[in-house]
Amino acid sequence: MKAYHFTGTTLRNGAPLPAIGEWLIHEGRIIPCESGLHASEHPFDALTYAPGVYLHQVELEEDLTEHNEDKWVGRRRKIVASIDATTLLREFSRWCALQVLYLWDAPPVVKEYLKTGNEALGYATEIAARAAARDAEWGTEGRAARAAAWAASRQPTEYAARAAAEYAARAAAWAAVRDTERCAARAAVRAAAWYNSKTSQRDEFQRLVDTAFAA
Repeated sequence: MKAYHFTGTTLRNGAPLPAIGEWLIHEGRIIPCESGLHASEHPFDALTYAPGVYLHQVELEEDLTEHNEDKWVGRRRKIVASIDATTLLREFSRWCALQVLYLWDAPPVVKEYLKTGNEALGYATEIAARAAARDAEWGTEGRAARAAAWAASRQPTEYAARAAAEYAARAAAWAAVRDTERCAARAAVRAAAWYNSKTSQRDEFQRLVDTAFAA
């Protein structure tokens, strides 16, 4: 099966990354999350397990076992193509933060950084986001949006993208409901908003990944 797999500069066990086209073969038992060679069919799912910023298109074969509908484990895996996803992850984190920016009257420098990715604004963006975090008006909606923007301004690691993705996906879902008489209706709307947001994230991440590998 064709799949995706993130790594750091080495495999999780410290072994060097195999060359493109070289099969890795696991000799022991195949147990999801414990023993075997892992990968995800969708790159967004692979991001959940990312230990680093290198993304690989892989082929996974033999004794395939699915786990939690977002990961597979098998006996044989080879890398077909690889990219350093640093830039991709930073772009994705900004995109995620922009999806919930309407929840926060963000400082102009934050808005400009998220829209343009101008690295010269990165430090100023972080300071502005941190200052906003200390604002006395810190509500649940604002917390999610600000945290996403703050994550997007950090160093370009998989953590920044994953944090921004999480906050963006859940911003609408877990917004504070202060009008208790409308709790039931609001809950249904938030649940739908969370689902749609996560679906759009998967689509956008797939688009970015496809573009990066095609370059």
